[in-house]
Amino acid sequence: MVRTTRLSGRERRQDPVIYLDYAATHPLTPLALAAYQRAAAVPGNPASIHVAGQAARELLEEGRAAAAAALGVSPLTLTALSGGTEADNQVLLGSFPEAWEGGGQGHLITSSIEHSAVLAPARALAARGVAVTFLEPQPGGLIDPQQLREALRPGTRLVSLHHANNEIGALQDVAALAEVAHTGGAKFHTDAVQSPGVAALDLLGWGVDYASFSAHKWGGPLGVGLLYVRRGLELPPLLLGGGQERGLRSGTQNAPGLYAAGLSLQAAVAAQPQTHAHLRALNDQLTARLSGEADLHANHTPAGSPKVASFTAQGADGEALLMNLDFAGVCVSAGSACSAGTMQPSHVLLALGLNDADALATVRLSFGAATTPQEVEAAASALVAAARASRL
Repeated sequence: MVRTTRLSGRERRQDPVIYLDYAATHPLTPLALAAYQRAAAVPGNPASIHVAGQAARELLEEGRAAAAAALGVSPLTLTALSGGTEADNQVLLGSFPEAWEGGGQGHLITSSIEHSAVLAPARALAARGVAVTFLEPQPGGLIDPQQLREALRPGTRLVSLHHANNEIGALQDVAALAEVAHTGGAKFHTDAVQSPGVAALDLLGWGVDYASFSAHKWGGPLGVGLLYVRRGLELPPLLLGGGQERGLRSGTQNAPGLYAAGLSLQAAVAAQPQTHAHLRALNDQLTARLSGEADLHANHTPAGSPKVASFTAQGADGEALLMNLDFAGVCVSAGSACSAGTMQPSHVLLALGLNDADALATVRLSFGAATTPQEVEAAASALVAAARASRL
């Protein structure tokens, strides 16, 4: 049970809430907090050559090594940056550098249900002359490798398809998709932000060229991300400056953040089998509990990531639905939290065939290791009541 401050008129009070928004942000784990505090007590800049700077450098590299061990890759393949959005932009924009010099060339393949951190740079590239293909998902949100095969062309330079979808939990067959991309001579990137600690990862076995990660999705600190770049590949930097991170990402390195991110990632990956089983039981419990509600429709699939459940309250006003759940002490999201506040229909749900009204009346509930069956039951009852109170 998470405790948070809620506002009521001009008063502030501490109310216990049911936090079911782990896909937006996983609460900072005690391990990550302790690691961050330990590293933050070291005053040096990792680029400084004095003893304090080298102490900070050691913590930075210890965090990178822990993350690399958790992902089964070399520390030399991991670049520390600010999060999944920067990592996605680095790969997409860095793969088509001439687009920023007045003449976009080449071909990019992605899908219509990617995170906005992929879709936005893809559209920016398209506006500058790069040919971009947006694959449409099959029922359940999957991209068929044959779809990708048919979309490849001689100029295809990059394929960017996520692993675990952040709204409906669809899990792509990354290994098969990467293999198809490579047969066409293209590099393969996957946004794996929602995967660590929940779904099994095998970057080397999958054969991916690039992968994006964000620490706050597994209980690490906000504002810390990792970009995996397969050995032998290079990307041009987006940020120019002191040449940190082997020249790919200039700027003073966040040693406390990466140290905490690496240690917490190692813990999350080690606990992944148990966490997956726990989340699967919670997801199944919620889905079964709401299966008899005629006006609540599930959008997630049983074969997807157990972290995410998505329900449409048909005929409900989406904004009222969220407010009523919040009043009941249940924290959820409308689609992706990265688009929160806009109250625009989710592009993922629209791509799956929902109309605007149903997409707006959809909530995403997402679980973590600390979520209990009792909280899931209470949230289910609250969702049913909120849906009835929110119908037009």
